[in-house]
Amino acid sequence: MAGYVARRLLYGVFILVGVNLFTFILFFTVNTPDDMARLNIGGKRVTQEAIQKWKVERGYDKPLLYDARAAGSEKFTHTIFFERSLQLFAFRFGASDSGRDIGYEIGERIGPSLALALPTFLLGVFATVCTALLMVFFRATYLDFWGVAGAVVLMSISALFYIIIGQWFFSTLLRLVPISGFAGGWDLFVFLALPIVIGVVARLGADALLYRTMFLEEVSKDYVRTARAKGLSENAVLFRHVLRNALLPILTSTVAILPLLFLGSLIMESFFGIPGLGSYTIDAINAQDFAVVRSMVFVGSLLYIVGLILTDISYTVADPRVRLA
Repeated sequence: MAGYVARRLLYGVFILVGVNLFTFILFFTVNTPDDMARLNIGGKRVTQEAIQKWKVERGYDKPLLYDARAAGSEKFTHTIFFERSLQLFAFRFGASDSGRDIGYEIGERIGPSLALALPTFLLGVFATVCTALLMVFFRATYLDFWGVAGAVVLMSISALFYIIIGQWFFSTLLRLVPISGFAGGWDLFVFLALPIVIGVVARLGADALLYRTMFLEEVSKDYVRTARAKGLSENAVLFRHVLRNALLPILTSTVAILPLLFLGSLIMESFFGIPGLGSYTIDAINAQDFAVVRSMVFVGSLLYIVGLILTDISYTVADPRVRLA
């Protein structure tokens, strides 16, 4: 088990290093510090003195990889690559292009993102699994037919439509919940109720169809027929055997959602005025704050890799044969 986890951690480190290098190349060779300065100052008609001043204030005046004028180890540490790329591995995010501490902002915004994403994730998985099992239990009936039809309709509608209709119906028309905003304490439930419901509904159709296909594949296997021949009820067959053997593909399909537990939903947070990491990233993109965007790309990559490793470990719990792979 320890060797299996160690191999996965080593793979994750290599992937994170590769992503970090690619991000650095993308931001500092394709888009040079001079280009960043022009975009932030206001277009192409700016003086070279203004560009140089902007670069000096934000630390972009240093060499990219190697400083021949420095002495000793500063030849490598007094560079943009060290200060803006390697420092991320020590979780030193530095300052944004607007001068604010990125690490402090991330710490302040993790809470709202978790408050939105964690209930959405847990309730979404529970709702989709239950819906899929219900359709499989009543397979080849009208309930299954209309369940599939409803799931297709749900997955065919954009999440943006659910947000707009939800805000209009529940906030403007019925006035049950605020249209946007965020607050702590008991008011947190009032502000997050609508975004959570919309987040669950937006993913319900696609995930329910996916899980239904997985369960139907398991239902047709020999071990299920053997369980029925032994006299087990359909409920016992579905929940004890089918659900357990379908855990691996279910775990795989949920990996992509794990980074959202911290990064939050970009669209949801922006439309509902939730001060999380998702809205922080959107605001940075709109403001062309490349320091924040680079940091959020690194955090997102790290969380995705952690999610993959945790999923691999959970595989060994669901099926110990995976450890031999």
